[in-house]
Amino acid sequence: MTLSKFTSRLLAGIALSVLTAGAQAQLKVGIDLSSTGPAAAIGITSKNAMLMWPKTIAGQNAEYIILDDGSDPGAAVRNIRKLITEDKVDVIVGPNITPAALAALDPVAEYKTPMITLIGSASVVEPQEGKKVWAFKMAQTDRAMADVMTRYMANHGVKTVGFIGFADSYGDSWLSEFSKFAELRHIKIVASERFNRTDASVTGQILKLIAAKPDAVLIAGAGTPTVLPQRTLVERGYKGAIYQTHGIATPEFIKLGGKDVEGTLLPTQPVVVARTLPADHPSKKAALAFANAYEDKYGRGTVTQFAGDAAGVYPRLQDAVARALKTATPGTKAFRVALRAELEHAHELVVPNGVVNTSATDHVGLDQRASVMGTIRNGAFVYLAQ
Repeated sequence: MTLSKFTSRLLAGIALSVLTAGAQAQLKVGIDLSSTGPAAAIGITSKNAMLMWPKTIAGQNAEYIILDDGSDPGAAVRNIRKLITEDKVDVIVGPNITPAALAALDPVAEYKTPMITLIGSASVVEPQEGKKVWAFKMAQTDRAMADVMTRYMANHGVKTVGFIGFADSYGDSWLSEFSKFAELRHIKIVASERFNRTDASVTGQILKLIAAKPDAVLIAGAGTPTVLPQRTLVERGYKGAIYQTHGIATPEFIKLGGKDVEGTLLPTQPVVVARTLPADHPSKKAALAFANAYEDKYGRGTVTQFAGDAAGVYPRLQDAVARALKTATPGTKAFRVALRAELEHAHELVVPNGVVNTSATDHVGLDQRASVMGTIRNGAFVYLAQ
């Protein structure tokens, strides 16, 4: 064998070894959730859905490292720094509360690691500049939910609304987005109050809202803390319609709220009302398939929007990782950069809560196929026609 032939074969062998190593490289997914604390009802169902993910992503063995932030933004940042610097993850999934997701922008941008959040607010991905280019989002935006909600209000004679929201970035986002669509549809906000996730009483705020005599009250919060203002409204004799945001769609909300939350009106995503969606709804097939699988594992009535969002992360990763592998190997900065770029190129990708089309300027990618109105009837979330 000539030296040139030997060299050629050696180089070919090395190239094959590199390709094989890349094909078998382990993909590490770092996950930060609020599995305890005020947002636990959200985080637990997200975690349950993630425990159903396959063990491989796009042919790569996948390691899922799940940490609990206790619903504390500071703990979320510490978790994410650990996942990136110590565990060397390729992507971050979570957090699932807005303040934590906004705080997480610093470490993911610093270490150039894409992050797929599970929050409702678009503030973590808009505008697409600076640190936010590393963030993506699974849940429908507050803007889209405020749109479908105010459309329903206008169609059902609501002219005035009293607003009470979390005293944090979630409440800020909802007040901003709701105000825009309320003005568009000639709905007046006649009173605006705030409360904290850990408050034991909101009587003062509720009495002010009732005094303004609104046609409806909007409670802008997420998880079980939102039961308190609704129960107080009912106890104080408020007879108007009570709206909540998509952040309350958990069985824990219904269990804790009981009869006080019957008739609650809310915008939500397809998974939550999968069984009562119209047959021609474009997301019904995917939503129903996931809802059935989830409830087969965790029990009837346990599926939530947050579980659906978490389930949707897997096809998002499967889609983007497959393309990123063509240019880089997991465990490298080049792969993280490539994965971020490929997450911008989802096209008509069906996930349980909608259909995703992302771009360099849109890191959510959901359209109105991901927004429906629902209500609570006989202790269950059901679809509500416009």
